[in-house]
Amino acid sequence: MSFDIALVWANLPMYGQGILVTLKLLLIALAVGLLLAVPLALMRVSRRPWVNFPAWLYTYVIRGTPMLVQLFLVYYGLAQFHSVRESWLWPWLSDATFCACLAFAINTSAYTAEILAGSLKSTAHGEIEAARAMGMSPGLLYRRILLPSALRRALPQYSNEVIMMLHTTSLASIVTLMDITGAARTFNAQYYLPFEAFITAGLCYLLLTFVLVRLFKLAERRWLAYLAPRRH
Repeated sequence: MSFDIALVWANLPMYGQGILVTLKLLLIALAVGLLLAVPLALMRVSRRPWVNFPAWLYTYVIRGTPMLVQLFLVYYGLAQFHSVRESWLWPWLSDATFCACLAFAINTSAYTAEILAGSLKSTAHGEIEAARAMGMSPGLLYRRILLPSALRRALPQYSNEVIMMLHTTSLASIVTLMDITGAARTFNAQYYLPFEAFITAGLCYLLLTFVLVRLFKLAERRWLAYLAPRRH
């Protein structure tokens, strides 16, 4: 069996477009997911049951169901309701890119919320006491101490979530989007060469994963340097 490098090379522009679509889906999902995750994390660490329970239920349901099911529910499931098709949301919900970004954002928001909630709960009690001794209000305490500290300390765990979300974007091809996996499926449909098609897609994902890992390592070196052991 020979690997047709020339054919892969000729179709690299198609894979390049797939990489751009994948990055677009990833960045939008992560941005929206993080915006949703911050208030959810604050709700998760609340001691009031009526505040904590809705956030717990949301994260439990989202994390307990497969991503593919969530994508199908958003893209195919909502379309069966006449009220949805007649509403002002239909131009958005009939768009595959919007539905994929929405499903991915909902999914990553649940995981990110749990990561941030765990990071908030692990904040050193001394930091909180020092802030209170300076007269900080609860809102100011969260804005200046708890959230910045929790976001920094959550970087290692969040990097894993970002990489998992990168791999999750491969499901976008199921709803007709031409991401990396979609490019591989098109390549295979045209030339009937599944090995070349999906090996190339795997290399694209491997390259993106390497770049993301390096970026997070640089971020951790910058923002988590104070946690590193001191050299004498």
